[in-house]
Amino acid sequence: MKKQLLLILCIISSLIISAQTFTNNTGGAITDNNVYVYYPIPVSGLPTAINSNTFGLEYITINIVHPVDGQLRFKLQSPTGSVYILSSFNGGTGADYTNTIFHDTSSVPITAGIAPFTGVYKSTDALVNFNNNQNPNGTWNLMVRDQTVGGVGSVVSWSITFSNTPAGFIGFTSTNLPIVIINTNGVAIPNGTRIDATMGIIYNGPGMLNHPTDSANNYNGKIGIQVRGASSASYPQQPYGIETRDTNNVQADDSLLGMPPEHDWCLISNWNDKVFMRNTLAYRLFHQMGHYASRTRLVEVMLNGTYEGVYVLDEQIKRGSKRVSIAKLDSTENTAPNVTGGYILQNNIWGGGTDGWQLQYHPIDHPTLNDHLLYDYPKYTAITDTQKTYIQTFINTFETALYDSTFTDTLIGYKHYIGMSSFLDYFIVNELSRNGDGYKKSQFMHKEMDSTGYFGTLKMGPVWDFDWAWKDINECAIYAATDGSGWSYKVNDCGPDNNSNGWTVRMMQDTAFQNALRCRWDNFRTNILSDTALYGYIDSMTTYLNDAAARHFQRWGTLGINNGTPEVEPDPGTFVGEIAAFKSWIARRLAWMDANIPGNPNCTPQVTVNIKNEETNFISIYPNPANETVNIKFKNGYKLPDLIELSDITGKTVMQIKNISTNLTLNISSLANGIYFCQFTSKNAVIKMEKIVVVR
Repeated sequence: MKKQLLLILCIISSLIISAQTFTNNTGGAITDNNVYVYYPIPVSGLPTAINSNTFGLEYITINIVHPVDGQLRFKLQSPTGSVYILSSFNGGTGADYTNTIFHDTSSVPITAGIAPFTGVYKSTDALVNFNNNQNPNGTWNLMVRDQTVGGVGSVVSWSITFSNTPAGFIGFTSTNLPIVIINTNGVAIPNGTRIDATMGIIYNGPGMLNHPTDSANNYNGKIGIQVRGASSASYPQQPYGIETRDTNNVQADDSLLGMPPEHDWCLISNWNDKVFMRNTLAYRLFHQMGHYASRTRLVEVMLNGTYEGVYVLDEQIKRGSKRVSIAKLDSTENTAPNVTGGYILQNNIWGGGTDGWQLQYHPIDHPTLNDHLLYDYPKYTAITDTQKTYIQTFINTFETALYDSTFTDTLIGYKHYIGMSSFLDYFIVNELSRNGDGYKKSQFMHKEMDSTGYFGTLKMGPVWDFDWAWKDINECAIYAATDGSGWSYKVNDCGPDNNSNGWTVRMMQDTAFQNALRCRWDNFRTNILSDTALYGYIDSMTTYLNDAAARHFQRWGTLGINNGTPEVEPDPGTFVGEIAAFKSWIARRLAWMDANIPGNPNCTPQVTVNIKNEETNFISIYPNPANETVNIKFKNGYKLPDLIELSDITGKTVMQIKNISTNLTLNISSLANGIYFCQFTSKNAVIKMEKIVVVR
């Protein structure tokens, strides 16, 4: 018996790699010339790949003597060249780091610590970033920079520890969210160039748990993958662009998680969004207003065996029958009517080269500024000179009408060139969220082809990029106000690198536009923008996300730290606190918008917009909560809607009814327990939104 027990212990011990610590005991002086000094540690004898699940970097210990800690910034560099920040100018005028341990499991971020730093802290960048299957063998460097002359210090010692309880170790066994598993075979994902990889998606259906060990049953095949985004590409949780491919590694359309088949997709990180719904809420609202917006699914991602947290899987903005539904424009189509569309354009402060053109007019509110539009479809590499001339001429003609003294004229003014409801709704979504990026760098618009008896107008949208929205940020006074005030469309007031075309500034000088805006806002406040609808969605998503959010924050350690955006308020430090702050911000913004939206409060618009202002208490839904069936009854004599859609809390449509009668009975026996949203649409305008609860 003893021999058997000894044998078992020997086998177990042979499978376990014990903790190994490597130390630099010599250190050295820290020069005060604002240049990094490197303090190396050779590492050898470890496995050739470290990860966050079985074996990897666990913690760092540092001893530094310096009279002013606030002058120091130090980083950790791996043998492969990965560099992440441990501490950046923290501690003020306090002195020293004494037996300071950086460990991802600490509840105290280094930014909240007080010098002398002694104890266990969470580093500025999570250590788990290093556990990405890189080879740990080689030289690791502690990089220390003293940015201020005066106050000389030194590194006394530092050490690095690897173990089988590595940073980011997460007991990830199941989730109610779909799981996306990506494998690049250890190849680093570049920015701007796709590499070959494989992807599997596990989703067992509503109300069912998904396990990383399950077979990929929603998608299982080849992909191309690249890092995407501008500033977000530098975040530790990086966003990715994905192209689904066939067995021959050629792009191929596929339906992911119930979304229409396509081959271009995005995985948007939530490094900068700790409620996980800043983008999804904005897209949902624009869709409910009757426009296309990217469909979204919240997922948890595993990349090369490492848990990467919660992402938003969504549709990349592009032309297509199920995306931006405009005519296809080939390079051979250079005469009317084909040359008139379709086009997708983007306003982006970083444009100005061959990818677009400078607009004919300067913004009316800042005549010294220039603005550009970029060719998004067709791409600047594919669009012909004739097509460029057409779309530039169209925009110039529109701007000429907009800035002319007759701009309010209903026949020859700017209204002739635009889809009014899209401009109004784009304004509402971006202003409700106070999203400055929606006017300066992530502003998309599109134009359909002219056809017989139809003039293809310019329409705003789809909306995009809200991770810096729905909160107070120290970018400029407009976005820093904590009382819910400020107009995002006045972004040009923020100074350099905030250029907007200023179209909205001009339109807001039109009383008819103001009245239409007021009408639109007041109508939406009775349904999709009501307190009940907004907070109901947030509460439902919070419940849906609760377990996954805990794993995400364990992985990235971002709670309690203002990261990504320069936020005004201190971070709440808990997911519950993040949600409460999110709802409180929306409440302040709604109150300010209610009081400050201009226009005639009697809701008598002077321009034709796609809007319904009838009473909304014309529908009875019972029983609610429901079990197997739910009844929908319409008030006698009321015009029936064109469409009824039932969607779950992720936004996925689970039922559509088009042949609508006065009394309906819906069979909901196949739906899982939970909250569903029932949307009633007439002439592409949402006229009512109700919540249905399924309980068994």
